Amino acid sequence: MKNVKEKITLYLSGVLYFLFNLRLGATPRQSLEATLWQVAQTAPFIIGLTWMIVAFLQYMANGRKMPWDRRLRIFFALGIMAGLFYGIYEYAGVDTVGG
Repeated sequence: MKNVKEKITLYLSGVLYFLFNLRLGATPRQSLEATLWQVAQTAPFIIGLTWMIVAFLQYMANGRKMPWDRRLRIFFALGIMAGLFYGIYEYAGVDTVGG
């Protein structure tokens, strides 16, 4: 990484990733468990999609390796989008009334 600004934006991306995957419960412990469960459920898919995008970008760059911070930024961006969509589905799209 080149400067402090890039480090700060990388850390902010990580914080936003966990914020968008935050799931609230009745107690702080339930919130932590729900959030970790959310990350555990979505992370394998996000890692796989990130791996495919990085492989494609490296192929297009004639095999030049992508820096690790760029890979993390792609992972965080995809994770933020997935957390947003999954959160909308959970809080607004799920039928809470049976039948």
